[in-house]
Amino acid sequence: MASLSIFRVATRAVRPASFYRAPQLTRSRMQAPVALTIRSFGTTPKLRSGHEDETYEEFSARFEKEFDGVQDVFELQRNLNNCFAYDLVPSVEVLTAALKAARRVNDFPTAVRVFEGVKAKVENKEQYKQYLEALEGMRQELGVALREELYPQEE
Repeated sequence: MASLSIFRVATRAVRPASFYRAPQLTRSRMQAPVALTIRSFGTTPKLRSGHEDETYEEFSARFEKEFDGVQDVFELQRNLNNCFAYDLVPSVEVLTAALKAARRVNDFPTAVRVFEGVKAKVENKEQYKQYLEALEGMRQELGVALREELYPQEE
């Protein structure tokens, strides 16, 4: 037994250079209550959209401009998601710009989904009918059918 304890002492004294041992705290320090502070470790400041106090007219103008600059399907769908994410129904001018953008990038399904988004956002069927009446000319010009026209049995 004595030879084993000498072996243990000898192996404890020899440590590899890469071995790191954390400093041991004394018992009195470990039992003291520790106050935790939560800090943000990010190096970038919090980003704000800058649209908190935007009026409906500014919103419409901004999204009309966004849809006028669309060059591919990804941009179109991203702008539509952003537009419909707000707690309001987009104006007829914004929807017209979105439909023109869908035609420009040759994306018929997204054009149909514009009307589905409007139907989901309005409060009642009368508002949806008013939007359809206002956009009827654009629908006929671009050849966009409604989902109700494409799948009448699913109503």
